[in-house]
Amino acid sequence: MQIRVGVAGLRRGRGFVSVLAAHPSAELVAIADPDTQRCGEIAAEYGVPTQCTDYDELLGLDLDAVVIATPAPLHTAQSIAALATGRHVLCEVPAVASLGEAHALVQAVESSSGSYMLAENVNYFDRTLAWQKFIDAGKLGTIHYAEAEYIHDCSSLFTHPDGTPTWRASLPPIHYCTHSLGPLLAWTGDRCVSVTGMHTGSHLRPDLGTIDMEVGIFRTANHGLFKILCGFSVMSEPGRHWYSVYGTKGMLESGRTADSPDRGYLAAESEQTTGPAPDVVPAVERPAPEDGVQGGHGHSEWYMVDEWIAAVIDGGPMPIDVHAGLDMTLPGICAHLSAQQDGQPVDVPDSRDMR
Repeated sequence: MQIRVGVAGLRRGRGFVSVLAAHPSAELVAIADPDTQRCGEIAAEYGVPTQCTDYDELLGLDLDAVVIATPAPLHTAQSIAALATGRHVLCEVPAVASLGEAHALVQAVESSSGSYMLAENVNYFDRTLAWQKFIDAGKLGTIHYAEAEYIHDCSSLFTHPDGTPTWRASLPPIHYCTHSLGPLLAWTGDRCVSVTGMHTGSHLRPDLGTIDMEVGIFRTANHGLFKILCGFSVMSEPGRHWYSVYGTKGMLESGRTADSPDRGYLAAESEQTTGPAPDVVPAVERPAPEDGVQGGHGHSEWYMVDEWIAAVIDGGPMPIDVHAGLDMTLPGICAHLSAQQDGQPVDVPDSRDMR
């Protein structure tokens, strides 16, 4: 069985196009982007039969599902529009930009014959999967504290060629916390319930008012603590994800740079002492066709799209459904609300109560 899929947004969406074109259970029917040159080039490269410049035009086609990889401010409205037509949705991060949008998205999912999945690809990174297996085996014990950072200089994307600001220029950095928070929630099975947030203000691009760095400290339902730092205008190369996880039996920390290894420190199983364990987490091997590597982030897009398609065909639960997606998204929104109130704690709502 194949599902008929359209992809909206071809900057980020190009990676999805490459995966879908190679997937045996997908028929890539159409692509959409206002940049007609980009649309034509990608259609020719992957043999896509239909090109659209308008999202509504895409939804007017005979599609089972749509991948939304458009600019972040469009995600909620476009997801809701697709769900209203009964389509299955795979939407890029972040899911929403406000608490009001979260309510609207949950209600749209609940009333649709289609389904929704958040496309958090970092949850499908090799490290994330390897650490998941290790943590699920109880090697770290109970996780009580974790940190994550996503630092990526995106300042070249803050303005259009004519100098007007893009959506990224005004994005609160902590709103883009899903790449950091997604793995932490997967590893712990926890959710954030309150947050204190702060930011640096705008030092690097005061002309645009772009916030340099933003941090949130989150209390979790299981009485743990997470700290998340995000920054997208800072002078740092290359962009990086960093994680540090502390449990009752040990800790894991990823390398700070591409050439520095992950490290671990575990309690000895035979005595009450501890010791370093730099190579403690075995690699996870998952097959993917060569074309699946071209999603832009190793094999992660292939794994993610493959699980999404399987869930659509089988009618099973989405791997990252609307509530799991909002568990990754709403804490960042609330962290920025806290930062706007000089760090006053803000409760994080549970989207399961938004039905």
